[in-house]
Amino acid sequence: MNPETSHDPKRQAPALPPIAMSPRVLLGPGPDMVHPRVTAAMTAPLLGHLDPDFLALMDGTQQLLRYAFRTDNRLSLPISGTGSAGMEAAVASLIEPGDPVLVCINGYFGGRIAEMARRHRGEVETIERPWGEVFGADEVRDALRRRPARVVAIVHAETSTGALQPLQEIAQVVHEAGAILIVDAVTSLGGVPLEVDGWDLDVVYSGTQKCVGAPPGLAPVTIGPRGEAKLSARRTPVDTWYLDLSILQRYWGPERTYHHTAPISLNFALYEALRMIAEEGLEVRWERHLRNAQLLWDGLAELGMSLHVAAGHRLPSLTTVRIPDGVDDAAVRTRLLRDYGIEIGGGLGTLKGRVWRIGLMGYSSRPENVELLLGALRRILRTPEAA
Repeated sequence: MNPETSHDPKRQAPALPPIAMSPRVLLGPGPDMVHPRVTAAMTAPLLGHLDPDFLALMDGTQQLLRYAFRTDNRLSLPISGTGSAGMEAAVASLIEPGDPVLVCINGYFGGRIAEMARRHRGEVETIERPWGEVFGADEVRDALRRRPARVVAIVHAETSTGALQPLQEIAQVVHEAGAILIVDAVTSLGGVPLEVDGWDLDVVYSGTQKCVGAPPGLAPVTIGPRGEAKLSARRTPVDTWYLDLSILQRYWGPERTYHHTAPISLNFALYEALRMIAEEGLEVRWERHLRNAQLLWDGLAELGMSLHVAAGHRLPSLTTVRIPDGVDDAAVRTRLLRDYGIEIGGGLGTLKGRVWRIGLMGYSSRPENVELLLGALRRILRTPEAA
């Protein structure tokens, strides 16, 4: 051993404290809180990703995902990655180089889809609405008449604005034009009505950390017959290997062909969260989210605050409330976290500094959380520190 390097401080093991996180009431845009049953599921003994017991759990997870998506789609699976991985898996797998693509942008995440589509060499055109508004079917029809597309993408529940986009008529317009529809349902799956088969949606992806009620790290995806046909008819390989749905379907299909080491504990959590959705019942769960959102909306109105999205298009799982004039955005959010242990989100993009984003998703969507937040805001906004 070289005496000149054996005691080098840079080579010593760091002495760091154990994990001791303060408890939080997560009422931001995600992640939300998870039920103790979901947390407990993550502590189950690890299995190999091709263990027969885990393979059986994969089958069960797919059945539960079909229930949550309201679909019979064979290709329904969780991508190993966050919601953005689901977005990229859909975009990369369904868009070939040179494909004409139409992306509808009315918030931050529509813009992200367009950026991904460009990087995967789609010929992207966009139509836009002000952040907080939604698209009508005629706008999409007119855009497709001006410039036909093979793929159309739209966000069902725009997390940056709190707007809920109607989809059924738009899906019909897209199909009449001979295109397929990719839908971002990251903040809607499990929290608001989403009818994949009933609305004839082709490709839908989501995330686990919002209304589904599981930790972040998986992205449920479902692909319908048109999406499968376009995937199988590709003339070129998907230009990302890990997120190639044509390969992933063989791991999640009956072949169980090795693809990657799945995050076992996260899949345990997703399975339990989906079981809880099935136990509660989708319609009952949708009603719970709407009921608690209305409680929040009424309480904010009593505080003299206004909501960013018009009443007919508000997303029950994510509310954007306008920050009152003269109120310090960061100061209020800091005090909520420091004094009450409550997390809410700030605005993104054009809404940065203009709105707060309040999430009532999954296990976080409870009346006691609404009352706690409203009481904390009432006290904070009455004090000089908020200005």
